[in-house]
Amino acid sequence: MGSFLVIGMGRFGRSVATELYRMKHDVLVIDENEDNIASIVDKVTDVIIGDAKEESVLSSLDIYSFDSVILAMASNVEDSVLAAIMLKEMGAKMLVCKARNEWHAKILTQIGADRVVHPEFEMGKRVAHSLIRRNIVDYLEISPEFGVMEIKTPSQWVDKSISKSNLRRKHGITVMAIHDSTTDKVMFSPNADVVLSEGDILTVIGSKQDLESVGSLR
Repeated sequence: MGSFLVIGMGRFGRSVATELYRMKHDVLVIDENEDNIASIVDKVTDVIIGDAKEESVLSSLDIYSFDSVILAMASNVEDSVLAAIMLKEMGAKMLVCKARNEWHAKILTQIGADRVVHPEFEMGKRVAHSLIRRNIVDYLEISPEFGVMEIKTPSQWVDKSISKSNLRRKHGITVMAIHDSTTDKVMFSPNADVVLSEGDILTVIGSKQDLESVGSLR
């Protein structure tokens, strides 16, 4: 079980915090708006009403004790950068920051953010992938070279095992999970002898080139 600090309860911060808590992790959130805190108090481990731009608020916490700190406040670039600097100086192990634009992202990277997230941009890319290739359910870019994709089982793989479909050798992808459409159950790290069925949703990882090739299959 991990320990996370999420700062800023906008749509992005709230989504991250509630999903981490749903996955049984410890989640502490900070927001200066009392209404925002009241709406999430029963969906996370603990809450703090406070201004993360104030050093006294952050210094009251053992920032280095969290596995990751998610800085989700991005509407004011100056405030975001100031908070990011303080968090790094206080020993944040893994600092994930939401960026408002490319310029904001460059600044956050330069001051030491471990990962910079562009929610709107990333969502746009995922929607674009799903529109171009209808069998793609979802797509997430991990790096400029690699990604994770959810894909409906192509017809040529139906009733074949993972090994007989030669997914790794022929297509360069690895199946991380299978969502059985009939039982609604998810099998993680499936064995090579698992037989794929029509309607199954496969979560696969691979290079962007290989994923694009697989995404064109019917």
